[in-house]
Amino acid sequence: MPAKTFTSASLPEHLNHQERFRLWRDIYYAEVASVEVGISDLPFEASLEANAIGPLTFAKMSATINRAARTPHHIRVARTETYLFTINLGKTLIAGHPGESDMTMPTGSAILHATQAQEFVGNTRNSWANLALPRKLVDDKFPGMEGRQGALVPSDNEALTLLRNYLAMLESTDLPVGSVLFDHVSETIVDLFGLATGAKGGEAELVGTRGLRAGRLQAVLRQIKSNYRNPALSAPVVGLQLGLSGRYVQDLLASTGGSFSERILELRLQDAKTMLTDARHQDKRIGDIAMEVGFSDISYFNRSFKKRFGCSPGAAR
Repeated sequence: MPAKTFTSASLPEHLNHQERFRLWRDIYYAEVASVEVGISDLPFEASLEANAIGPLTFAKMSATINRAARTPHHIRVARTETYLFTINLGKTLIAGHPGESDMTMPTGSAILHATQAQEFVGNTRNSWANLALPRKLVDDKFPGMEGRQGALVPSDNEALTLLRNYLAMLESTDLPVGSVLFDHVSETIVDLFGLATGAKGGEAELVGTRGLRAGRLQAVLRQIKSNYRNPALSAPVVGLQLGLSGRYVQDLLASTGGSFSERILELRLQDAKTMLTDARHQDKRIGDIAMEVGFSDISYFNRSFKKRFGCSPGAAR
């Protein structure tokens, strides 16, 4: 997705450590968010990448910032009313109300805040993500969400795990601005957010059937894409990796119009075709390429390749 980046690397090189931080902080205050920040003793570095996903914003920060706080004043002057769902991507942080920081946030855990002041204290270098959701959208869908602020969502919460994986997948997906898919994507994110934060009631029950299934499907697709070259990859193996049954994995994929074996075959064939037409692999034998992308039967590879692309692997070189 198109991303907006804001990094300390773009600051004037002649500035010293403190000057770079102060300039970065002033720009951050003016263009991103009004918060108090402090830095560690390491040379100042900060990198922010933000993506707009329909009405939502997902931003990732990595920096030598070791303290960030939203005070009641910052909340009052905020230009938009949003819930912030902060996910710790680095080492353990300490979170809580300013002056009362006593909650540990292990890697992968998250906390919701909006109207409550919040402070995060960390290490010399930290990494976190903020998912910003319009308060009206969330409150209309999940009444009582405001009362869930400040509670820790543990890293092993299934919906949170699926949400993290789903957001990570979106970062590497090229969805054009204005794509009709953004409505579906943002809805899935809100569904998983609601489940992760413990939403209750009729709407949450609908979200449960819709959000978890969508999140699990994306997790399955992610596993397949990462491991399709493994000849031993199967639906039961993917299910074992994700805590699902092989039958459920097959069912998830069937709902998209393709079976597990069809998806694996397509990925392997596309990979093989790319290698065959790449000069960097011209010295490799066709059989070696077939084995490398996951085929164990060369005859089957040849038949499948010709059926898919209309020519033999040798003719494709």
